[in-house]
Amino acid sequence: MSNTKVLPLLEPEVPDAVAACCPPLTERPFTAEEAETAARMFKALGDPVRLRLFSAVASHEGGEACVCDISDVGVSQPTVSHHLKKLKEAGLLTSERRGTWVYYRVEPSVLAAMSKLLTIAPAAA
Repeated sequence: MSNTKVLPLLEPEVPDAVAACCPPLTERPFTAEEAETAARMFKALGDPVRLRLFSAVASHEGGEACVCDISDVGVSQPTVSHHLKKLKEAGLLTSERRGTWVYYRVEPSVLAAMSKLLTIAPAAA
């Protein structure tokens, strides 16, 4: 007799169902809360090391990266950890510890929200 247990599969989130943090810049002026959210994201990405780390995670095969695979950005390991923490605080990355390593992932909903924010609405006819 087997002691294995079958676990249900989780359905992937539908990208179109993502609620953007903010409307497209050309749609209407931001509320104070929307401006805070967008500014937090842009501020986190305004540092070259953070932008490199974010890009390394986003472009990594499988959409996630072990910290051991992305830490070669020209700064010390504690500084890498600091920058990854700032990206997590801004809601740009999520992480999961597996044994001694931490794996980082850019949620597709974050990229979709950022893309929608920077979308230029078509001109009214």
